[in-house]
Amino acid sequence: MSRNYIISGSLQHQKTIIMKKLILVPGLIGGAVASLTVIISTIICYNTGRFEGSMLVGYAAMILAFSMIFVAVKTKRDKYNNGIISFGEAFKTGLLIALVTSTIYVLAWLVCYYMFIPDFMEKLSKAEINKTIASGASQADIAQKTESMKQMSELYKNPIMVVLFTYLEIFPVGVIVSLIVALILKRRTPKQELYTANA
Repeated sequence: MSRNYIISGSLQHQKTIIMKKLILVPGLIGGAVASLTVIISTIICYNTGRFEGSMLVGYAAMILAFSMIFVAVKTKRDKYNNGIISFGEAFKTGLLIALVTSTIYVLAWLVCYYMFIPDFMEKLSKAEINKTIASGASQADIAQKTESMKQMSELYKNPIMVVLFTYLEIFPVGVIVSLIVALILKRRTPKQELYTANA
């Protein structure tokens, strides 16, 4: 009984190591990719006063970062799960990687914002209001935009709201990617059995 307990403990330890490897490593890599790309593009926009392209670059970087979910789930299925994985297991793995990636992204943004560009919201607000004016909007629309940016700036003075807004920028993208990956990679029958059945 003692021997079985040791074997069971060893297997559990191996599974834990594998899970950490399949979640932490892809999550850290994804977080680094998203953070570096978005922060560099944001600083460029901050210095030039042009914010139009930063959103597109940001979402492209997030999708690139979350491509690690596909790699990790496929590795788990093919290398550790005998070629099979349920939708739920694949989705859960993707969500955990997305959470790690998003957390790294949030932490990187907090450092960047509070240490290097604390007046980011002020510059963004001015740019958005000027863009609204340049578009030929009515005085009512300009006033509405001004009030909207003022409210956003006020909310951004609260660190908790900064964290929440930053998570909302990236984590939903990770959820969508995890869902798509789970749908693509789910498999209930080992690959070799599929070949035998089709032969």
